[in-house]
Amino acid sequence: MTEDLLERERYYRGMGKVGICGVDEAGRGPLAGPVVAAGVILPNVFDCAGIDDSKKLTHTRREEQYARLIASAARIGIGIVDSEQIDVENILRATYSAMRLALSQIDEHIEIVLVDGLPIRGLSRHPQEAIVRGDAISASIAAASIVAKVTRDRLMVHYDTLYPQYGFAEHKGYSAASHLAALVRFGPCPIHRKSFAPVAAALKTKPDQGILL
Repeated sequence: MTEDLLERERYYRGMGKVGICGVDEAGRGPLAGPVVAAGVILPNVFDCAGIDDSKKLTHTRREEQYARLIASAARIGIGIVDSEQIDVENILRATYSAMRLALSQIDEHIEIVLVDGLPIRGLSRHPQEAIVRGDAISASIAAASIVAKVTRDRLMVHYDTLYPQYGFAEHKGYSAASHLAALVRFGPCPIHRKSFAPVAAALKTKPDQGILL
């Protein structure tokens, strides 16, 4: 990526703002596991080399950039909303809840929020700018996408040790053929999103399966 990734950040710094917080999420689409959001405030001087939309990076590159961000970001907040809350709220509202939770962790340092996609509903404490394809345009949002993705992937690897028959470490809860086959064979487990159609269908055939202790 190029220095253009810092265009929005330079604009707001020119207005005297320091607490420019990028926000993004990971895990809206999967059938299992949490949705995770991250808020990242980058330092005034930051090398954007290697920073990009997390979906465009390999696993190794994401891990490298994640480690660099943990070491050098001015502030990082992480919000995690589990599958039970997703089923109660619906995935869109749960995503906004995760974003608000991430921002609440660094609240006093935020002057402007840059968010990928649509504005965050229910966010009243801070002004925000919603940027379409923001994770490819803003370094702060791209950084947040990396932190959210790596955090969620690591959680799914952990869940794989608890429910190994589903292959969470490989597909991270998305609708891979192997995951759908495991759903049919074993039924849902406690981290599946029961409001999502393939999981709801599996519950009808194996309603008591997958409750593993």
